[in-house]
Amino acid sequence: MLPESKSESKAFYKSLFHVVGPIAVQNLIAAAVNSADVIMLGYVGQTPIAAASLAGNVMFIMIMIVTGLSSGLVMLAAQYWGKQDFESIRTLHGIAMRISCGFGLVFSLATFFAPGSVMRIFTDDIPLIESGSLYLKTISLSYLCFSISQIFQAGLKSIERVKIVTVMTASALSLNILLNAVFIFGLLGAPRLGIAGVGIATTISRVLELVFCTIYAYLQKDVKLRFSNLLRFRKILSADFFRYSLPALGNEFVWGTAFSMYSVILGHLGEDIVAANSVVNVLRNLCTVLCFGMAYGGAVVLGKTMGAGNMPLAERNARRLIKATTLAGILAGALLVLLKPALPLIAELSDTASRYRNILLYINSFSVMAATINTVLICGVFRAGGDSKFGFIMDTVFMWGISLPLGFVAAFVLKLPPLWVYFILYLDELEKMPVIFIHYFRKGWLKNITR
Repeated sequence: MLPESKSESKAFYKSLFHVVGPIAVQNLIAAAVNSADVIMLGYVGQTPIAAASLAGNVMFIMIMIVTGLSSGLVMLAAQYWGKQDFESIRTLHGIAMRISCGFGLVFSLATFFAPGSVMRIFTDDIPLIESGSLYLKTISLSYLCFSISQIFQAGLKSIERVKIVTVMTASALSLNILLNAVFIFGLLGAPRLGIAGVGIATTISRVLELVFCTIYAYLQKDVKLRFSNLLRFRKILSADFFRYSLPALGNEFVWGTAFSMYSVILGHLGEDIVAANSVVNVLRNLCTVLCFGMAYGGAVVLGKTMGAGNMPLAERNARRLIKATTLAGILAGALLVLLKPALPLIAELSDTASRYRNILLYINSFSVMAATINTVLICGVFRAGGDSKFGFIMDTVFMWGISLPLGFVAAFVLKLPPLWVYFILYLDELEKMPVIFIHYFRKGWLKNITR
């Protein structure tokens, strides 16, 4: 049994690395772009950093919505991939794309025509509103492009075409970093645009990313993930997609909006805490690319196994995924602390913001460990078997029912110092962990959801 077990483990980790490796690289590049934004804007001033951070919550919410739809697509498509049912995968792709395009259009129109109103949701600081509005208007088109390209990429990930997705994203985001420098600082004869330059660079890179997705979609011959899938309808698959994706969408939306509400609370506590959080998030995002890549990549690998009907193997592989991701989370938290000397190099902050920044680093080092474990269970293991409702319930209860009310009371009733408010808000991951593990051991998530 031991050689067979070792062989089984080796096969799982090989499959996981095949999917997770490119996803982790993709996440690393995306984090590098965000880091480049903060570092470059640091040379412009603290206000642009804080404004871009608050305005970035709009894209953050858009990402949560598209991630929810992508999760619904991956949940079903990965299992149909295990059955080699290409027809169903194409239909599911079309359903997801129709919904995602609708959201992308709404976000693009809102940020183009009413950027000031959007910024007032996050802060009442006039300089931050003015700077953030300029950024939102220049980035508005990118929301629509993003909503389409990400569904194409989710479809490709579900059929294990992750390398080409990484190549497309790497090309687009590398160009983004280059264009950031050009437009922020006015290089190569371009005008010096500051924060508006970040928006223009992002929009150009998102347009090119969509172009890359479209070209590859028409080149690949088997599953045929194309725009023509928008016209595909199948009642029973539509019902399945909504059944599994709506809770995932709700989960991502509840989590994303709650996380944005954290920024709303912090945004009303002053520029210093917002800027400090922006700088710490640079390192947090870089340290967690592997952790969250394992969660989403694990959903594909486990989903394929469940779709093929091998439940005992899926259960054993789920345990392996949790062990590997737990180790990755511990390493990420430790790495975050070890990178503390790099914080002053990211951006020049005021004395108060610098003091906040150093303390936030330690809070995040513990939060990252818990977030990694929770994410691999909710977004990886549970969603692989179609169980997306549980995560929705967890984040609704713990973020909206506990953390946010406590945060509002701490900030605006008790008027506690910003650091205490931040600490209270970021306890949610530790609060929900015991309940998540109880759900895992009950094994209700272990099922085949294909027709």
